[in-house]
Amino acid sequence: MNLDALTVNTIRFLAVDAVQQANSGHPGMPMGCAAMAHVLWSRHLKHSPQQPDWPDRDRFVLSAGHGSMLLYALLHLTGYDLPLDEIKNFRQWDSMTPGHPEAGHTPGVETTTGPLGQGFANGIGMAIAERHLAARFNRPGFEIFNHHTYAIVSDGDLMEGVSHEAASLAGHLGLGKLVYLYDDNGISIDGSTSLAFSENVPERFAAYGWHVQSVDDGNDLEAIDEAIQRARDETDRPSIICVKTVIGYGSPAKQNTAASHGSPLGDEEVKRTKENLGWPPDKTFYIPDDVLTRTRSAVDGGRELVRGWDRLFNSYLREFPEDGDQLRRFLAGELPEDWDSAFPSFEAGDKLATRSASGKTLEAVQPVLGNLIGGSADLTPSNNTRVSTHSDFSKATPAGGYLRFGVREHAMAAISNGLALHGGIRPYCATFLVFSDYLRPSLRLSALMQLPVVYVFTHDSIGLGEDGPTHQAVEHFAALRAIPGLTVIRPADANETVEAWRVALQRRGPVALLLTRQKLPVITGNAVGRGLALEKGAYILHETSSTPDLIMMGTGSEMHLLLDAAATLEEEGRSVRVVSMPSWELFAEQSTDYRDSVLPPSVTARLSVEAGVTLGWDRYVGRGGRVIGLDRFGASAPGEVAMHKLGFSVDNVLAAARSVLKG
Repeated sequence: MNLDALTVNTIRFLAVDAVQQANSGHPGMPMGCAAMAHVLWSRHLKHSPQQPDWPDRDRFVLSAGHGSMLLYALLHLTGYDLPLDEIKNFRQWDSMTPGHPEAGHTPGVETTTGPLGQGFANGIGMAIAERHLAARFNRPGFEIFNHHTYAIVSDGDLMEGVSHEAASLAGHLGLGKLVYLYDDNGISIDGSTSLAFSENVPERFAAYGWHVQSVDDGNDLEAIDEAIQRARDETDRPSIICVKTVIGYGSPAKQNTAASHGSPLGDEEVKRTKENLGWPPDKTFYIPDDVLTRTRSAVDGGRELVRGWDRLFNSYLREFPEDGDQLRRFLAGELPEDWDSAFPSFEAGDKLATRSASGKTLEAVQPVLGNLIGGSADLTPSNNTRVSTHSDFSKATPAGGYLRFGVREHAMAAISNGLALHGGIRPYCATFLVFSDYLRPSLRLSALMQLPVVYVFTHDSIGLGEDGPTHQAVEHFAALRAIPGLTVIRPADANETVEAWRVALQRRGPVALLLTRQKLPVITGNAVGRGLALEKGAYILHETSSTPDLIMMGTGSEMHLLLDAAATLEEEGRSVRVVSMPSWELFAEQSTDYRDSVLPPSVTARLSVEAGVTLGWDRYVGRGGRVIGLDRFGASAPGEVAMHKLGFSVDNVLAAARSVLKG
């Protein structure tokens, strides 16, 4: 058995043994893909195991994340900080080898995958980032960014709708440094993919504008090698290589069947498979010395690649100091000094939609940051997301910073995740709040990976009006607040919107800004002081006494109803506190003392108002309070009419407040 074959089998049986020991996992995919993964990692992938965050590394995405042991085997063998004991601890509590790869958890894992199609789209975001940064910063003789993005994708990835959206955009953009290997094994959990999947994949991707190749034998190392090289040579189109593999390769009883997809082979079948492929049947987690010597050569090779790049970058800093300093800041994820000094401020008496205030804030901050890049799902004029300093990112103009995602919400969010994962870019993306449902799986992964993606969701309630219930968000405030690690901010006016952006650009994880279509009055109050309060998630916006009879609280466009109602109640001799609560998540982070100072436990007469489902507000109003919300869908009518008819009026707030005060 030659060294290549020995290495391929080492990858296979590390996966088989780990799955068998865990009694859980997916052995079939690593067994079938080991050969093409070996060719890619040993002959093409530019990486440095001891510096996995090196900026000019090639990115490798295992979109078929259920085959995670394939990636863990490669990482261990090539010298990443993933000891063999962690391979043996596959899928166990607190191990470095979870069931699906998790970015930030295991060195060398570029993105969290498992939900199929996500990695496919993440890789496209990474390729966009490379192309944009290269266009911005490379100079003759100084190719600071010159790397590829590779992925192994599965039948399941290609069935998912997000892959269709993302592939279409990648072809349109001509992302020539994107190379995907398609594990065409013809098997899914239910059985043959022919049960539900009969399209011509090569023709589909050719129609998208991709460079398409096929390899008939997934164990033909030379054919795979040549196909990857041809893909690398294709600079004007993304490439997909359709590789015909055998799931569970080598298993006498289970290869080419669904039985090897998501279950261990079983002790007896593991032994038979090892015998069939000429592997010591009684050894587990066996790595031949020759294999380890060869694969660990990636450590020295990677070290030399990094040293060469460091020398190049240091020369770049001397030759182009201004660009170099800016790039160094981008890569470090740092904000420049006085980055928010140009933020707008709005005067009481003004009236504008919070989406408009968001657009004005973007207009002010984007030139200062320089790497705030994003776009909209074909709703640019409605979302107010394109600023005058932005030109479009396109095949012809890759230095442009505005992304035309098209009507592809799901891919938009997944690509934004890829932009953030690549590094050097602060991404944002936008659509109507109601369509957050279309991108929720990607948004969830933003939160799981704690990626600094800003989601601009406009048209945030029934107040958008005539478009009606199909476009009116109702359950979405609660649905977004339910995602751990996501910060949701629903500002009450233009100045709160400015401060919401200030918070968003300093948060480590994702932030969702929920913004109005309708104009709102700018609330009286010092913008800077309110900004400091918004950082705490909730604050006292108005009160007549530090010992109020009633606390009224809410978010967004409904705050002006509370202020108007408070004025009437005060004329009636009542002491009222009005609390703006733009972010439950930020408020929850504050000390108990602060939270109690805003919502003192001794005051049980409480009322909340928000134009969405009432779910969750009980934690703030308590047993003695009342919630005005909307536990039904909206209706088509002018926005003010819809709000009034559905209970969001000063009169209704007053009636509820008086009822609460009566006890």
